[in-house]
Amino acid sequence: MKKVITTFASALLLSLTLSSAQESLTSATSTSATERGNAIDGSFFTPSTLPYSVCHMREFLPTTNVPRGNKVYPKPFRHRCMDKQIEALTFVPTGQSEPISWAEGLERNHVDGIIILHRGRVVYERYFSHLTDSTPHAVMSVTKSLTGTLAAALVAEGKLDPDALVTHYIPELAGSGFADATVRQVMDMTTAIQFSEEYTDPNAEIWAFSAAGNPMVVHPEGTPDGYHAYLKEVKQSGTHGVEFGYRTVNADLLGWIVERAGGANVAEQMTNRIWSRMGMEQDAYYQVDAMGTPFAGGGFDATLRDLARFGQMMLQEGRWQGKQILPAEAIDDIRFGGDKEPFARSAYGHKLPGWSYRNMWWRSNNPDGAYMARGVHGQAIYINPAAEMVIVRLASNPNASNTLNDYISLPAYQAVADLLKKQ
Repeated sequence: MKKVITTFASALLLSLTLSSAQESLTSATSTSATERGNAIDGSFFTPSTLPYSVCHMREFLPTTNVPRGNKVYPKPFRHRCMDKQIEALTFVPTGQSEPISWAEGLERNHVDGIIILHRGRVVYERYFSHLTDSTPHAVMSVTKSLTGTLAAALVAEGKLDPDALVTHYIPELAGSGFADATVRQVMDMTTAIQFSEEYTDPNAEIWAFSAAGNPMVVHPEGTPDGYHAYLKEVKQSGTHGVEFGYRTVNADLLGWIVERAGGANVAEQMTNRIWSRMGMEQDAYYQVDAMGTPFAGGGFDATLRDLARFGQMMLQEGRWQGKQILPAEAIDDIRFGGDKEPFARSAYGHKLPGWSYRNMWWRSNNPDGAYMARGVHGQAIYINPAAEMVIVRLASNPNASNTLNDYISLPAYQAVADLLKKQ
């Protein structure tokens, strides 16, 4: 493994290799974890420094802003306190026989903040550790779902053809493994490429991708400089469209496609299409590479409440405060489109049985029609249409992989949904 970790992506990869333990290392409600580390050696992304870093990424890495705009709705939600009912909930973690309490679930998942909306009202809101109601928090791979949402909107508007080859929009990739892939295959992560995210393997391609995105060093001659430069070197392996494969490079390629089809990069489009139109309380931001390219696969940071606004807009078929922010067709395609078979064939098929993946959103296909955006270390936007519920959870769980946390998270979300459906 490389001895010097100099970027967010590399530090994240290191944290993934160190997070195989099943049990948490730091209490979610602890405020004593004030170690900061640094971005030169990657020490800002260890179990002890993570709670601070996820709330202060801008102190460590270059970023580009996503302004909130001039019109702000600081209190757009009505409130209906359900603290006692929610905190009285118990649920049985998947694969276990004994129930645990709501509070224990929050602690074991190292939650930094959580907000629950029901029919547009805030029914529960809590902050722990270093997170406040005005602090942007790193959302990790929830960023992928934001990128997928922008792409779905462009498709609905007729500006992006999902059946076109990638090279129609990015001719620079004619010699790459993406050359024969369609935009839809990128959007749904069914490309067949030679790209390993096996974090314990020092030769896995993810390390070269991370090095390319490193904004803090001069890259050696002959190595790619920036995310886009790396995409040109990706090789094909297998047949596109057959099997789901969760690979971050798909999201960064989709960000590039969104830029070409929409005429601006993902940060600008997020600003102009969504953030500045919704009366957000705070600016958001993206981490960027040395070329200023936003990290479309994992670099978005925003506040808990503003992410809840975004989730509520999704629940409302793209509408917010009387305005159609995104085409309803785009939201419907996220909710109802897609194919279960490629997902079932993948390594995720047994981890999340019955699920599927569409436009970089995770679809549960459960009776409630729940779907979600997911990010490592416990980030989530969970939308349950049947319960008219949105949950946003931000966390600093040392267990990076969601599959190590789902056994608590998913039953907890369903317990709240079942409660709210009775209201």
